[in-house]
Amino acid sequence: SMEPVVGIRFQKLGKLYHFSVGTLEDIQAGDHVVVETKRGNQLGQVIAFVEPEKVFQRRNLRPVTRKANPRDLVLRQVWQDKELSALITCREKAHQLGVKDVKFVKAEYSFDGTWLTFYYATENKKLRLNNLQNALTRSFRTRVELQLIGPRDVAKYLGGHGACSGPRCCSTFLTDFSPVSIRMAKAQGISLNPQEITGMCGRLRCCLVYEYEQYVEAKKNLPKVGKRIDTPQGPGKVRDVRALRDSILVELEETGEYVEIFREQMEPLEELEALQKKAEAGCAKHEGGGCDCGAKTQSPSEMPSEE
Repeated sequence: SMEPVVGIRFQKLGKLYHFSVGTLEDIQAGDHVVVETKRGNQLGQVIAFVEPEKVFQRRNLRPVTRKANPRDLVLRQVWQDKELSALITCREKAHQLGVKDVKFVKAEYSFDGTWLTFYYATENKKLRLNNLQNALTRSFRTRVELQLIGPRDVAKYLGGHGACSGPRCCSTFLTDFSPVSIRMAKAQGISLNPQEITGMCGRLRCCLVYEYEQYVEAKKNLPKVGKRIDTPQGPGKVRDVRALRDSILVELEETGEYVEIFREQMEPLEELEALQKKAEAGCAKHEGGGCDCGAKTQSPSEMPSEE
């Protein structure tokens, strides 16, 4: 049988990484464990067991080294308490070396202090930070890594509140970012004013994804803006679609007033008129009235003469 696989998280809302359980017997979701990664030993938390079939590249999964003991957890706290001053030192060094256009967002020690990662953001694609890395390695006497992150990650690390006044989704529960497109805002009838649809990261807000599917589904059964339809109050044009209410706002042709019409009250006018036209046009296929297509039969005088 296949070896059990666990998903381990190293940061509060980080991605899950897969490890095999190896020789450890009594491992459970929620346990803290130490694993060997390409960034040295790391302390993480087992979030869940994963079905081995669903794991991509399960051939060379690294095993969990051991369960974490109280000393590891205390050690982690000791190093975490040094992260802020490390970040300040890093910013000062960068300033001394004349590093421009970079935002250093976060310093992160591995639990035993052997590895120090600085997360930074920049628009400058050609930026080289080798001098800074060497200076920091000398200063901290440990392995230092500089890791470039995108604008959405910056917002995630910084936290804070969104325009809805709630804490940011990315810092509260999103473990990865899904693609968001302007089409999603359009489908939900949200203003396309950039201030209203971008988050602190300057990218489209993640929450535009949340209800997009419901709007797409709900709109399938409703006419588009600009269509003519018939209502109990007479014909009119669709001016607004209220997808989640299953209704539309119609401007009546006779009075010009706006009324809300629910789906079960509407009749699509254009289709009805097309059917009427077809009925009046007569049927060219069948002569002599033997046709049951419902069209008026043409009188013999209108028949195309055969030459």
